Amino acid sequence: MRPAHLLAVLLAGAGIAFADLPSHAQQKEAAPALTVEIIKPAERQWAETAPASGWLKPWHEAIIASEIGGLRITDILVDVGSAVSKGQPLIRLAQGSVLAELRQQEAEVETAKADLAKAKANADRARKVQGSGALSDEKVTEYLIAEQTAVASLESAEAALESQKIKVDQTTITAVDDGLITSRSAQLGAVVSSGTELFRLLRQSRIEWQAEVSAQYLPRIKEGLDAAIAGPGNRRIAGKVRLVGPIVSTDTGRAIVYVVLPTEPRPHVGFYVTGQINLQTTSALTVPETALVFRDGINYLFTVNHDRRVTRLRVETGRRCDGEVEILSGIDRSGDVVKSGGAFLSDNALVRVEGETR
Repeated sequence: MRPAHLLAVLLAGAGIAFADLPSHAQQKEAAPALTVEIIKPAERQWAETAPASGWLKPWHEAIIASEIGGLRITDILVDVGSAVSKGQPLIRLAQGSVLAELRQQEAEVETAKADLAKAKANADRARKVQGSGALSDEKVTEYLIAEQTAVASLESAEAALESQKIKVDQTTITAVDDGLITSRSAQLGAVVSSGTELFRLLRQSRIEWQAEVSAQYLPRIKEGLDAAIAGPGNRRIAGKVRLVGPIVSTDTGRAIVYVVLPTEPRPHVGFYVTGQINLQTTSALTVPETALVFRDGINYLFTVNHDRRVTRLRVETGRRCDGEVEILSGIDRSGDVVKSGGAFLSDNALVRVEGETR
């Protein structure tokens, strides 16, 4: 055999042998890029929400003040943070001068009763002898008028006595409702004036969220709808819509919705918080948030095909709740979605599905 022919035969055989061996690139391509867990998109019933933000304020705040003046504070029985009930004593004022006036008024009532008894006796005698000539008509009239005057004087003295008793009661200042003391301006030994503010009371210990919402949501917000805020430690606190404000701000285009919050856990008045108002329940196609891959401002998901290769899909997202996100478009609801790890994948990459044998 000629040398040229021999060389051709050897090269051909080597080519066949090398063709039977997988190339390095083929081996690398055949190796799975990642072991992944796959899930199916889930159909959830989620409430549509209106985002809102606003201040936590008292539901109603009562001002507790003195109804009489010129008396000294002798006892302060509660302080800021005290829970009180309606009618509970909060402050006592000095009673010495008021009690003295009470005793004086009681004496005036007794005097008026004695005067009335005397006038009545004279009037009775005058009525018996009237027309007999024993007493002149002028004198009879005088006795009868004196009786009427004595009756009026007694009624006046009794009314003054009742007024003085009320003043004695007013020396003990009580809570006007159940609630929580939120501020105190009373000082022991201070002489108060009528109308002086002594405490502020959070009525019923109720706090409400004055939530500002965009006017576009107002037609769909009704009394009784559920709402929620992020409380201390990002703990979710539920509430209910009490009232929808009738006015929309011309500056912000927002209105105030009043949301009643529970007394426990009770967030502090004065916090500015964000939250949402649940409008209505609708269906949502959801996947775990871990399945999303965010690149260049766009959200993607990876789905796994029957040949265990992944396809990158651009998706539009919507609401989020409890670690899941709503997918509005871009996904087949029957597809197999990579639950996590998509950031390490590229389009058409080969993967191994968790739980499957090789």
